[in-house]
Formats: sequence, structure tokens, C-alpha cells
Amino acid sequence: MNLTLKIWRQKNSADKGALKEYKISNISEDMSFLEMLDVLNEELSEKGEDPVHFDHDCREGICGMCSLYIDGKPHGPQQTTTCQLHMRSFKDGDVITIEPWRAKSFPVLKDLVVDRSSFDRIIQAGGYVSVNTGGVPDANEIPISKSIADLAMDAAQCIGCGACVAACKNASAMLFTSAKISQLALLPQGQVERKVRAEKMVAQMDAEGFGACTNTGACEAECPKGISITNIARMNREYFSAIASSDNV
Repeated sequence: MNLTLKIWRQKNSADKGALKEYKISNISEDMSFLEMLDVLNEELSEKGEDPVHFDHDCREGICGMCSLYIDGKPHGPQQTTTCQLHMRSFKDGDVITIEPWRAKSFPVLKDLVVDRSSFDRIIQAGGYVSVNTGGVPDANEIPISKSIADLAMDAAQCIGCGACVAACKNASAMLFTSAKISQLALLPQGQVERKVRAEKMVAQMDAEGFGACTNTGACEAECPKGISITNIARMNREYFSAIASSDNV
């Protein structure tokens, strides 16, 4: 495959940045999208040019690092992570535009790399459970129904890639935050901090500058793990229940 790549190049957070065009040839349709970028970077390095900087780690679709905006969609044309996107999704001669996440709360550091530490601070605000350091409890001491366990596990699949923010016209982080709140609110181990967790995590989300949710559903449609927007409804219930509670007045 022969392709034309229009890639966002930005030296640092202070630089204005711009799209730069690259021609690349002999790309196998069996390559992943990141492997294609590796080939481009090898060619740039051989020419003495600065390689394109992009985030990656596991390349197995479980770490959420490969955050690229491809042809106007987070992670590209398929509902998957960028590292799991293969070049057979494109055609010979295609022009592919590659940009970083576009959100005020995800400032660009260099080229396609953005700072997503705002997600870390949301989790740090309340995404934890109290730990009893006494004896190890029996495995069946706290029974959890399968339906609840399934819902908690579905929410826990969120990898924090930020595709929901990139897909949302308001750059809202409510799908991410609600998934982290839901996975703990549903389980008995998460009940101790249940009320304060919702308040603190929502407050931190707002403090980071993320937008509000207007229920377009774009976040769910683009989420590579299929996190449901029903978690947003659960988060709202958790939050309003917390602020209405006499314990928190």
C-alpha cells in the first residue's frame, strides 16, 4: 500500500503546531497502525529528521496509551484501540489525517502526545477503597450476585484512553469518571467511601476543565471497550444522593 499521511507536528506545548505531509510506500495490510508509524519513523530517522512522537505501551489494546485521532475519529474507523487497528482498514492511495486528542484538559506535549494526567487526578480524588489490614477474609464471606459482578466488571474494563473525551463535542469526561465511580459503587468493598467518592471525583472532573454531558452518545459509540452511558446515569444518582445526604450537609 502507498499512503499519504497528514500528521500533526508540534515541538512542545507552547508551539502553534501544524499538519505536515508524508509519503509512505510498501505498507502491508497486515501491519497495525502503530507499526506503520514505526516504519515512517525509521525512514525519518535515516534521513536525520525528528521522528513522529506518539504514545504506546502494551500494543495489546489494554493500556489506553495509543490515543490518536485518525480521519476525524478517536482511534480511527473501527471501535477499537489504535494499536489494534490494522492497515487493511484503509485502501491503497488513501490520505490519512492523524492528530492528537483535541481537548483543553489534554494539552499537547509534543506531536501526537497529550498530557492525560487529569484522569489520574480524578481517580486520586476518590477512586479507592478502604483496606482492612487484618486477617484475610474467607472468599465467600461477602457474596456478590452475578448480575452486580457483571456490571462492576463491565465498568472496570475502562482503560482510560480518553477516546470518550475526544469524541464528545463538549470534551466531557463523564463516561470515564462514571465508569470509575460505578465499578466501586456497585461492590460491597466500595461502600465506605461511596458518598464522598462521587462528590470528590465529580468535583475534580469539573476542576480539570472537562465539559458537560449533553447525551449525544458519541462517547459510548467510540469507546474501544464499549463502556455504557448507563454508568453516567448511575454516577448522577450517586452524586445527587451524596449531596442530599444529611451526612454530607
